[in-house]
Amino acid sequence: MFRFRQSKKYDDIEPHEVLLDSLAQKKEREMGISEKKLEVPLLRIILQGFSIVCLLIFLLLFAKTFQLQVINGQEFEKLAQDNKFIINQIQAERGLIYDRNMEQMVSNKSSFDLICQKNNLPETERGLKEVISLVSGIIGEDTDKIREKIEGSSTNQVLISENLSHQNLILLESRVNELQGFSVKSNTIREYLDGEAFSHLMGYMGRIKTEEYELAPDLYTIADYVGRAGIENYYEETLRKNPGKLRIERDAVGNILSQEIISQPESGKSLILWLDADLQRKIETEVKSVLDSIGSKKASVVVLDPKTGGVLALVSFPTFDNNLFQSGSDSKALQELLADKYGLEPLFNRAISGRYLTGSTIKPFIASAALEENIITPEKKIYCSGEITIPHQYDPGIEYSFTDLHNHGWTDLKKAIAESCNVYFYTVGGGYGDQKGVGPTKIKEYLEMFGWAEKTGIDLPGERAGFIPDKEWKKQTWKEGWWDGDTYNLSIGQGYLQITPLEVANAYSAIANGGTLYKPQVVQKVIDSNSKTIKVLETKEPEVLSDNFISQKTLETVREAMRQTVTGENSPQATAIDLSYLPVTAAAKTGTAETYKEGYYHNWINVFAPYDDPEIVLSILIEDVKGVQRAVTPLAFNILNWYFSR
Repeated sequence: MFRFRQSKKYDDIEPHEVLLDSLAQKKEREMGISEKKLEVPLLRIILQGFSIVCLLIFLLLFAKTFQLQVINGQEFEKLAQDNKFIINQIQAERGLIYDRNMEQMVSNKSSFDLICQKNNLPETERGLKEVISLVSGIIGEDTDKIREKIEGSSTNQVLISENLSHQNLILLESRVNELQGFSVKSNTIREYLDGEAFSHLMGYMGRIKTEEYELAPDLYTIADYVGRAGIENYYEETLRKNPGKLRIERDAVGNILSQEIISQPESGKSLILWLDADLQRKIETEVKSVLDSIGSKKASVVVLDPKTGGVLALVSFPTFDNNLFQSGSDSKALQELLADKYGLEPLFNRAISGRYLTGSTIKPFIASAALEENIITPEKKIYCSGEITIPHQYDPGIEYSFTDLHNHGWTDLKKAIAESCNVYFYTVGGGYGDQKGVGPTKIKEYLEMFGWAEKTGIDLPGERAGFIPDKEWKKQTWKEGWWDGDTYNLSIGQGYLQITPLEVANAYSAIANGGTLYKPQVVQKVIDSNSKTIKVLETKEPEVLSDNFISQKTLETVREAMRQTVTGENSPQATAIDLSYLPVTAAAKTGTAETYKEGYYHNWINVFAPYDDPEIVLSILIEDVKGVQRAVTPLAFNILNWYFSR
């Protein structure tokens, strides 16, 4: 028998609930609702949306990871290595400079600078501000100025502060771990012995320029000094140091893990000069005394070894203290030097760059030309009445007078040189009466043989070549012809001539040594600075520019005439008799050149000694001497008397 059993889930349904449900279904049918809606819980919608967002984020992260590791992987790996390893330079010493007797002329002095390495600075703005503020508080410089230096530099290394005080150095070193991107670099600055006496020869150093640093970042830091003048500049590549390299490994937060020396530092090579330091000091002292006594301000002295071309001394007045260009020097004195209030150009090296009228200094070379061209014999005499006159080319009623300081009477070649007779050289240079002259073309040719109008090639920066005028130059420059008067002026070292003291001294060396024109050299040897004993790396052998261009007979005649200038034999008006009292025999030629400043003259003297075997050629020029006075002869005597008596 089948029996109906009610399910448990319906046990609790009341009759009225069944009725209500029936009514609800009827209502739905009346409203046209044929299907029931299935209600989805709100939680499920949220879960679905969240899943979609997560999927998108995952896809983005995957794409970025693919870009970083696959597309840009090698680039970022290199950057990571660069951040992991820092290459710092290990400083070395700049080479030293010695005179011929191994007296040290310069030394290296320690200095410390604060450097910013831009690529190591904090990446966040907040971190950058904090580290700059910390640096500012230590060195006492405004934060904005520090930031301007950093942002305004085109190089990765930026010099923030130089020549740090001892107190600031200690503070910076003690907080170095907090100064991300900043570091203290040791540096060396030059200290010059007797700076003023050797300033133009030694030169000076200055901070490296940005463009110079960018050309050689492996050799210099942005805080380094480089040679700016003199030997320091010319031999920069020889003297400069070769810094070593230190590789520093860091972790992600900048802590140092290890340090490794990649290459050892090497000091620069040192130089031994031809310079006689004691002679240079004596010259500087004597010249200063003479200038003070006569009221002049400018002079130059060149001393050469006629057997080698070695520069024994080179002085230019006014001098300057080259120590002023070093960090920490007297800034006020440096500004006064650079301002050049009186227009004396103290930084200008007159000995190698100044160009001057030579006056009678030219006469031994005019005599050489006349003898070589058979214009005159040494014995022929020309009468000097104190002047010659020549008529105007187109108007005979007009005459031009070319004068002499004295009436020399009958004068041969040796007397003409000894007494510096203008009339004699007017005549043999330009011709007069029945005496033929050498002429401007040949004069220029012979002067060029002696090295005038061409750079000597001395190992110093800034040398200028002299200038010898000629017909073509005058036509192009002045739009007029070359007159006899131009030749007469050229024959006594006047007119348009412009020659450097170095060219003059070198030409007289050729007369002294018998006809060899050497290249003047400042440096004698290059030595190893790292060696405990003197290890010569290079010897600068004497370099001949030209020789055998003048006959020995002509040179001997000229030499005898220069000797007569000192002895006064057959020449009562000889111009260098004071030198006859030297402890050695000497030969000389003086010169007085008119200047464009009326009543003022350039005084010259050129001496070689001993006469039979010359060891020294001394050439002195004093500019703008008031009136005709013998300023240079006593000066030459004092220098040479000391030199040969010590």
